Amino acid sequence: MAVPVALIPPTPLVQPPSISTPSATTSPPSTTSTPSPSMAPSGQNLFRSELFATSSPGILTPTGALPSKPVYLTPSPVENTPQNNECKMVELRGAKVASFTVDGCELICLPQAFDLFLKHLVGGLHTVYTKLKRLEITPVVCNVEQVRILRGLGAIQPGVNRCKLISRKDFETLYNDCTNASIYTTSPP
Repeated sequence: MAVPVALIPPTPLVQPPSISTPSATTSPPSTTSTPSPSMAPSGQNLFRSELFATSSPGILTPTGALPSKPVYLTPSPVENTPQNNECKMVELRGAKVASFTVDGCELICLPQAFDLFLKHLVGGLHTVYTKLKRLEITPVVCNVEQVRILRGLGAIQPGVNRCKLISRKDFETLYNDCTNASIYTTSPP
């Protein structure tokens, strides 16, 4: 994101070394020199390094240090294998929900579970993702084939091209958070 120059506190510029150029006539050296904004001294960087120190975790910044502020990263999608792409309908709180078994763990379709159980409790699916982040629950990203299957079953809308999966245990944690949060939003009589 670009930061307006007026918001960056001024820092003193480093005076560039004097450059000697051969000349046919010798002129007296100038007593006042102003730094040229288009010329940077060799080996020096005129950018403020502390502005570069906010990047993704595990990625070195131009200063060579790890950043101190974590950034939310989306995990890689589920591996596209026949075992991971086998979908079945399972019962969850009295309704049928699409699920996949990935690495031995049953994962349900989060947007479908939201539509069935959470839509009336929270503002939208973006609120659910914010809650998941706060609860430190990382949903699993569907691969392309899983998304096609979920669209075909009607678990997600026809135009949707991405989806996330969540374990039953994590869904129950999310559901409890959504139902308890609605209690605190109403004021006492």
